[in-house]
Amino acid sequence: MRYFDTSFLAPLILPEASSEPIAAFFEELSGDDLAVSHWTRVEFASLLAREVRMGGLDAEAASAAASQFEAMVDESFVVLLPDPDDFDRARDWLGQFETGLRAGDALHLAIANNRGADAIHTLDKAMIAAGKLLGLPTRAGIALPGYGS
Repeated sequence: MRYFDTSFLAPLILPEASSEPIAAFFEELSGDDLAVSHWTRVEFASLLAREVRMGGLDAEAASAAASQFEAMVDESFVVLLPDPDDFDRARDWLGQFETGLRAGDALHLAIANNRGADAIHTLDKAMIAAGKLLGLPTRAGIALPGYGS
């Protein structure tokens, strides 16, 4: 199973420099189990709300992006429901201060790890580094300067 955090999926909906490489990455996948969590849906909604607050999107565009994101998730991904073990593991990893993890990233990593993910895709360099410290298969999965693959 490949797990995807919000930073990896958002460029499929909101244009960014990484949008084309990420779209190409998904075109090359063959039959892999693709997963996100309900937390991913919350984070994307938060991203849209922030964009509206900051003036980057108007409410209509944000609503359209939310609908597009939900349709993409429903059509292409298994959606994992976090459980108490995920929250416990995230809390434990947050106590490993050298990782520099933030709560949301720790929860993504815990959900993916507790379900046996073979790969955890993110564009968050700090999350990739924290995952590596914890022995997790975190990676960008696309070639972008400073990300590796």
